[in-house]
Amino acid sequence: FLSPGFQVAPETKAVMKWLRSIPFVLSASLHGGELVVTYPYDYSMHPMEEKMFSPTPDEKVFKMLAKAYADAHPVISDRSELRCGGNFVKRGGIINGAEWYSFTGGMADFNYLHTNCFEVTVEVGCEKFPLEEELFTIWHENKGALLNYMEMVHRGIKGIVTDKFGNPIKNARISVRGIQHDVTTGN
Repeated sequence: FLSPGFQVAPETKAVMKWLRSIPFVLSASLHGGELVVTYPYDYSMHPMEEKMFSPTPDEKVFKMLAKAYADAHPVISDRSELRCGGNFVKRGGIINGAEWYSFTGGMADFNYLHTNCFEVTVEVGCEKFPLEEELFTIWHENKGALLNYMEMVHRGIKGIVTDKFGNPIKNARISVRGIQHDVTTGN
């Protein structure tokens, strides 16, 4: 996950610790500089390859999550290729992170590999550092998409794993046939 010599910032360590202590299942990282939703893996299966599609075993789930955001965003869902983010129109406004550009140390990859949390990265606008007066518009463009994405937490299998006496079992491993990525129950 991290290349040798990679330094983890104290705030990143704190978030990693937090993610391991609370059983989050869904998150999004908001960035600026483009208009697209990316999903893991962000680090290429072959580190020497740039722009190489690197799917997780849960590729279909990640695509569904990314599409839930992109389809609800008024600009990302706009089919014009001439607009900001237009180069992702043919992909539906989403892309596998490593296929766009590969980098090590991303939180989405960490979450998938070391927690139960599925995370996408949302590039909320083409300005890396938007002006204060642009923030209101960016918020309104992303509000509905964020709410739609948050509702995805109710998709899939959910429940409580118990023993024969009805007591919850913590750290029980849950496997799904055909997907080589287990999750564990919370505390």
